[in-house]
Amino acid sequence: MANTTIPGPDGQPRCRWCAVAPEFFHYHDTEWGFPVKDDQRLFEKLCLEGFQSGLSWRTILAKRENFRAAFHGFDAKRVARFGERDVERLLNDAGIVRHRGKIEAVIHNARMAQELTAQEGSLAAYFWRHEPEPSSLGEPQTVSTSATSLALSKDLKKKGWKFVGPTTVYAFMQAMGLVNDHATGCVTRAQVEKARAKFVRPA
Repeated sequence: MANTTIPGPDGQPRCRWCAVAPEFFHYHDTEWGFPVKDDQRLFEKLCLEGFQSGLSWRTILAKRENFRAAFHGFDAKRVARFGERDVERLLNDAGIVRHRGKIEAVIHNARMAQELTAQEGSLAAYFWRHEPEPSSLGEPQTVSTSATSLALSKDLKKKGWKFVGPTTVYAFMQAMGLVNDHATGCVTRAQVEKARAKFVRPA
């Protein structure tokens, strides 16, 4: 993506990717880039980014409530207990992306999340320890991976996680506020910066 903007519904500049779909404006203005430390939301986003692999975010966003219903709100404790009957149920759920590998990866990663939480105290504590220094970042939206996403992806894979390549991880970091990748002229960039300044990083 280029570091450029388009006018939003109110005439204020927004990141150019909002032009892809009308529903992106709300997601962009209220979620994307704002810092998150809720484990359930972090786990959900990483799972949804995995489902997006090879697809568009618009497809996943349109089905997000269906995904939440199918995976019990992405409660890792509950998903970790899913078995083959649940896999078959999900493969027959037309409301989600019916890809066996990705479905099984979510269940597997829920178990990995349980282990990681036991080791680190919380998913949030682990992920936020990988927050890069803002000074190390280049121009917004000019890369799809970074040194940090490469390192985080490598560490997650070492811990046994699946569908967590560096591009998937970077998209997760952008969305969950570990980096502020809003375009320089975007009206939401300053709002995200304020939120990040007030944000208490999990220990």
